[in-house]
Amino acid sequence: MKVARFHAPGDIRVEDADEPVAGPGELRIRVRNCSTCGTDAKILKYGHHHIRPPRVMGHEIAGEVVDGAGGWAPGDRVQVIAAIPCGRCGECLRGRMTVCPNQESMGYHYDGGFAEYMVVPEKVLAVDGVNRIPDGVGFAEASVAEPLACVLNGQELARVGEGDDVVVMGSGPIGCLHVRLARSRGAARVFLVDVNAGRLEAAASLVRPDAAVHSGEDSGDVVDQVLKLTEGRGADVVITAAASGAAQEQALRMAARQGRISFFGGLPKDDPIIRCDSNLVHYRELTIVGANGSSPAHNAQALRLIADGRVPVADLITHRLPLPEVLDGIGIVSRGEAIKVTVEP
Repeated sequence: MKVARFHAPGDIRVEDADEPVAGPGELRIRVRNCSTCGTDAKILKYGHHHIRPPRVMGHEIAGEVVDGAGGWAPGDRVQVIAAIPCGRCGECLRGRMTVCPNQESMGYHYDGGFAEYMVVPEKVLAVDGVNRIPDGVGFAEASVAEPLACVLNGQELARVGEGDDVVVMGSGPIGCLHVRLARSRGAARVFLVDVNAGRLEAAASLVRPDAAVHSGEDSGDVVDQVLKLTEGRGADVVITAAASGAAQEQALRMAARQGRISFFGGLPKDDPIIRCDSNLVHYRELTIVGANGSSPAHNAQALRLIADGRVPVADLITHRLPLPEVLDGIGIVSRGEAIKVTVEP
């Protein structure tokens, strides 16, 4: 079979491999779709401290069961979680699986979905990390459940709800999912912001925010633009769906009184420090929350949101590529030329 393996930064190879065999308590699946994301692009460029090469990449996984354990039958259509909590530590026992200190990941600690066949570890089944794909949901759509699960976690933490004005900074696939999920949670208005005018226009044509705000140098101050759109109040929720310290600083200034700010996108590890006007936080009673991945329960809920049509994702999949073209797909993601790229092994 064919796989895409990470060997070193700048070195991902599509190569031949033996089909894996499921051990006791494991599940073997035929991968039908494994979508790409910005994390794959970062791994290609920089590697990752949790990856011990050679490692088959890919963590947004959907496929069908070939054989294995856990009561699953051959032919069952399944979606697989990416982040694997241990299920036993103090955080997991308190229901905080997204911050499990022992968390492992598909495509990092275990071979992932850029392969024709893969094995789902017993640890995944132990935390209910394999979800049945509902009827009417395709494999490609199901693979988007993983990033949607992360978005769901972020919006739960930021308490996005009825009547909120929400600003989403970043119009990539995560930003688009944030717009649609905020709508489904009852937000009154959703505004989409991006520094890349072309990407913003493409995203806005699909997800239809109440306003698309270009934050480029020639566009004026983005905070002023948001304040005008919100009649001077600012936004109830600001979500920084981009790896941008500048966006995080702007988020503090555009939040309404008692606003909630989600630092959804992590910053580069060599430049993680921002300037925070703590008086804004103090006097406006702002809440700043992080967001780190998703739990198995978030993945199951994300699939239901897709199946129910509350968060459509099919039209966000703009590129479908065979496995030998996975590097082309990662390049498209790196250049911001797509909303969502999926690989079909």
